[in-house]
Amino acid sequence: MRALLTAFVLSTLTSAPLLAQPAPPPQTQQPAITVIGEAHKSVAPDIAQIEAGVSNMAKTARSAAEANNLAMGKVLLELKNAGLDGKDIQTSRLSIQPQYAPSNRPGPTDIIGYQASNMITVQVRDTARVASLIDTLVQAGANEIRGIGFRVADPSKVLDDVRADAVADARRKAEIYARAAGVTLGAPLVISEDPQPGAMPMRKMAMAQSSSAPVSPGEETLSVTVLVSWGIKAP
Repeated sequence: MRALLTAFVLSTLTSAPLLAQPAPPPQTQQPAITVIGEAHKSVAPDIAQIEAGVSNMAKTARSAAEANNLAMGKVLLELKNAGLDGKDIQTSRLSIQPQYAPSNRPGPTDIIGYQASNMITVQVRDTARVASLIDTLVQAGANEIRGIGFRVADPSKVLDDVRADAVADARRKAEIYARAAGVTLGAPLVISEDPQPGAMPMRKMAMAQSSSAPVSPGEETLSVTVLVSWGIKAP
């Protein structure tokens, strides 16, 4: 009996502080105004890419490949003579495809030859030279000019200014809401940038299959979007 009484007293003393603990106060979210800030800037692109190559037909795959290699060798030599660095010329596609005779009958058709194609991507670090390099490609034997693209080589410097403008745009909008609500704007609580800001993807344009084609690089738009939550203070 004495042992049971002792156990009851110890159990009561142990559990009593737990029952006496006050419940934690509910967490309150700080009042805030959340807005989206946007900014953009248009700049002239300073780099271009030309996609061009040589395509030819022959009776056999070997003949097509040999003729293609000879023609592409001439193209590469002329680009080198024009002052292009080898690191700015990259093979983008190389293929040899059988060509079939047209037929309305079911079943396999006869192979009438092979088409060899070798495409390269030429990076031009001076956009003023694009037109002359297209002339060089065509005169050297390139019979496929797929198109060109323009972009800004290093957009980070421009984007830093655009980011500051985007935050300023967010503050301008938040201040409008704060005045309308009769509160005072506090410090920013959260600043989150869109995960895909920056330069627009390389803008491509088709090219006519002729030399002396007019080329205009135009401008590229760099943009930034941010989400900012500003704390607010009661008047």
